[in-house]
Amino acid sequence: MNSYVNMGVGALLGTVFVLMSVSIASEGIFHSGHPEKEGFAIVAEEAGGEEAGGGEAAKATPIATLLASADAGAGETVFKKCASCHTSEKGGPNKVGPGLWDIVNRPIASHEGFSYSAGMTTFSEGHKIVWDFDHLNFFLEAPKKHVPGTAMGFAGLKKEDERANLIAYLRTLSDNPAALPTPSAEGAAATGTDGAAPAEGGAAATTTEEAKPAEGGAATTTTEGAAPAEGTTQGTTTEQPAAQ
Repeated sequence: MNSYVNMGVGALLGTVFVLMSVSIASEGIFHSGHPEKEGFAIVAEEAGGEEAGGGEAAKATPIATLLASADAGAGETVFKKCASCHTSEKGGPNKVGPGLWDIVNRPIASHEGFSYSAGMTTFSEGHKIVWDFDHLNFFLEAPKKHVPGTAMGFAGLKKEDERANLIAYLRTLSDNPAALPTPSAEGAAATGTDGAAPAEGGAAATTTEEAKPAEGGAATTTTEGAAPAEGTTQGTTTEQPAAQ
């Protein structure tokens, strides 16, 4: 065989040998194995309890309970946030939103002379739904969530006491203010008041149970709260502004 060929083959084999040797040596020097325990692990927490959807709703205080201690005077101050779009006086004109005189228990989307959005009109179910305390409360908290399609641009009042104060003030905008709803069993748990089933269209009646007497003591008495007038409900909501 030609000596040049032998030299070429030898050089090639030598080069391959050197490269393999360097590779093996590098692996041994710079190799880094997997740690027994990861130094930083990312764990996705599962939503649950109060963080799960509806958790806040489950914790929400009933509006009847909030109204029991609400301050209408403070609510008048809160109303300043609404004054640019709504009037509060009797016979007041419609602005960007409808006038709010006599709003409590008024049929939704029924204010004369105001053009409501399709979303609000649909929500009213032909004016069968009224602005009771619950609807006002839910609507004031998140208008677009409670009434999909409403043109109400207000972001909402997230603080319960602020909403309750405003609703208490809106209640005074009437010649004959609606009766306050009676706190339910859940809302009155701290006071020991048990809620009775509400009358149709009305707020929940309550029954106050006295502590059970000691053995041989006087018999326990039960006082039932009278159901509110028909047509008074526990809900709340506010009407959307004009461009609806």
